[in-house]
Amino acid sequence: MGEITHPAGEDTLARTDWSDEALMSAIVERDELAFVVLYDRYADLVYSASLRVLADPQLAEDATQDVFVRLWRRPEAFVAGRGRFVSWLMSVVRNRAVDELRARGRRWRRESAPGPESEEDLLASLPGADNDPLEAAAAHEEQVLVRRALARLPAEQRTALELAYFGGMTQQEIAASLQEPLGTVKTRVRLGMQKLRRALYGQV
Repeated sequence: MGEITHPAGEDTLARTDWSDEALMSAIVERDELAFVVLYDRYADLVYSASLRVLADPQLAEDATQDVFVRLWRRPEAFVAGRGRFVSWLMSVVRNRAVDELRARGRRWRRESAPGPESEEDLLASLPGADNDPLEAAAAHEEQVLVRRALARLPAEQRTALELAYFGGMTQQEIAASLQEPLGTVKTRVRLGMQKLRRALYGQV
């Protein structure tokens, strides 16, 4: 993350009160100060989510850098009308981390004999992949059913689950981050998990 600069000044401080959506709109117009504020707001979350999947500090650092470079280059990829910014950001982080796992699997297949774990085995080895439906979604992303199940979740439930399972945040931390009551966050997580279980495992 060393390439991200942090210009100081009153203009930067003024932007700290802007919403995520306002910052992204400014970034589309190539506002560097808005980018710095957004980076400071979410860099730790992106890093912790990447580390949770990759289990390697250096890879997580590289992934974090890459996520924000991509965000700066293509801010128009975020469409505010489709949901919260943090939910979109977590999906970008997840996809970047899964891509890294796949690349690592290909490298192992080239360098090792006999052949190492398959790509599917690597993804399935993520913590809790056998028990948590959201992590099962990350582990079997190619499954159309999983993609549809995640996409059909209400935005609020999807955001809470992504922060919990990809961001590594507790429900209390999620409530503080989203400025929502703890009981509301717990309900969203519970309902989202129930819907994912039904979609993935046919549980009632």
